[in-house]
Amino acid sequence: MRIAQIAPPWISVPPHGYGGIEWVVQQLCDGLVARGHEVVLYATGDSRTAAELRSVIPTQIPQYMGLSTFEAQHSGFALADILAAKGDREFDVLHDHSGAFVVAAAALLGLPPVLHTVHNSFNDSTRSFYSMYGQTVAYNAISKYQRSASPPNMNWVGVVHNAIDISRWPFQATKQDYLLAFGRICEDKGLHLAVEVARRTGRRLLMAGVLQDQYRSYFTTRIQPELDDQIVYLGEVAGRRRWELFANAAAFLFPIVWPEPFGLVMIEAMATGTPVIALRNGSVPEVIQDGQTGFVVENVDEMVAAVARVTEIDPAACRRHVERRFHIDRLLDRYEAIYRRLVATPAS
Repeated sequence: MRIAQIAPPWISVPPHGYGGIEWVVQQLCDGLVARGHEVVLYATGDSRTAAELRSVIPTQIPQYMGLSTFEAQHSGFALADILAAKGDREFDVLHDHSGAFVVAAAALLGLPPVLHTVHNSFNDSTRSFYSMYGQTVAYNAISKYQRSASPPNMNWVGVVHNAIDISRWPFQATKQDYLLAFGRICEDKGLHLAVEVARRTGRRLLMAGVLQDQYRSYFTTRIQPELDDQIVYLGEVAGRRRWELFANAAAFLFPIVWPEPFGLVMIEAMATGTPVIALRNGSVPEVIQDGQTGFVVENVDEMVAAVARVTEIDPAACRRHVERRFHIDRLLDRYEAIYRRLVATPAS
């Protein structure tokens, strides 16, 4: 098949540091090319991909994340290019990972079949939008939880969990003594709760992740005053250092206080053999096997108690769980099946 993939315009594919959607898009594009498909990726010009890269925004622009003019510029360019394709260059399917623009425009344009993966959670704003455009395109959810929280009239065609290339993640059976919290530094991720768990257990906590300007007040008031030899913030880390942090941690803390639609870091931790201790929120019970690959807890008290039990978790079981349910080959198989269904189904 000839497949167009539209990434968000804010962060390069793959990301240099922060970026979950972009990692998934990178692995999806490279995997599809390896399987013989012809893939065109619309992303920032500094992206790296086995697909054919086309762009109108030369470099990533995380400082403008969410600004509608840049989304319109990026998505408008992609749609114009897709519509201009003729003959052998026509696309069989368009897979959109970006925001609202493509979904809204699809109702007005004669596009190939469109699959839109919903990467965000549903709130009042997004629920209103997807309710209005629920039948415009085909939708994929990244978790059963996410789909359950959606408006009732959406044209869902599947649930495809996010996945990783597990071969890139080192397995480590023998752990060091520190706890790890990794992710965007903001209140939703519950880093202040991770600090509380570390204090109450007496364990060293390493935190890493991007600090964006809009969350600097949270960092300076809730996190920075706690930093010392026990509570350490490493900044944004990537590559080998990121892998080592996950692989050597005694446990990964995921104290989210919002309904996370997936949480890629959970499977990254488990791939290295590191158990995850997470608050029951969003997709958490769908990703972790409670008591087998970590612990799903209700509050900070239970999280503190779970830290003392991490040695009950077999690191090899964590790795096997990711191999079985969240391997990139599984994602590729399921997206290929959806593409074929869309191509085979005549437009109504």
